[in-house]
Amino acid sequence: MGFVKAGRDRRDSRWDAHREQRRVALVGSAIGAIRRHGAGIGMDEIATSAGTSKTVIYRHFGDRAGLYTAICESVAGVLLAEVRRATAEALSDSGRGPRAAVAAGIDAYLRLIEIDPELYRFVVQRPLLTQGTTRRAPTADAGRAEASDPVNDLVTVIGDEVAVVIAGNLGTAAGTGTDPRAAARIWGHAIVGLVRGAADDWLARPDGTPRERIAAHLTDLAWSGLSGLASHVQQEVQS
Repeated sequence: MGFVKAGRDRRDSRWDAHREQRRVALVGSAIGAIRRHGAGIGMDEIATSAGTSKTVIYRHFGDRAGLYTAICESVAGVLLAEVRRATAEALSDSGRGPRAAVAAGIDAYLRLIEIDPELYRFVVQRPLLTQGTTRRAPTADAGRAEASDPVNDLVTVIGDEVAVVIAGNLGTAAGTGTDPRAAARIWGHAIVGLVRGAADDWLARPDGTPRERIAAHLTDLAWSGLSGLASHVQQEVQS
């Protein structure tokens, strides 16, 4: 009986691996279709681009919300890796420092939008979940996606990442033993909200402003606040 169970376990493991590979392939195909056809793409076009049917896609993802979430997770992985890489690279250069890390993280976020504007629209605006509906009558798919919002989850993760960078460069305020992480968390999420708001407007109402200038303006605004607030927090701790 043990041999039978072991054989079944190996088959189950191979099948799980196959299903995961198929899911990854379908997500990759969907992302390619979004880039070609735009953020307003529908399930029929996604299935055709993948050379399969909607039934097969739903078998792997459950519904449109499941596919949307999987695409968001893929995009989030790329974006988070780029933001981490850019900020770490800036911090590793002794001649640059924390301001350069903030600038690098902002630029990495904007670069994704510049390279993949339709994919960004698809993730942020969620047209796949609202096709054929009105705001007053959202689909069940949309309700499930909002219950576990991958966009908000990504924003939270990036905000936490930025907070870690800020707290690490503040250190222990004035050697008093006070941990500045509470303030750093607020600032980290405020910066992410600042960047996302400006980035969404840049995409929605393009006026020819290049990415580099947007990044520079946002860095100036974020850093002027951070540099002053960091000193303020340290003075409060000392008093």
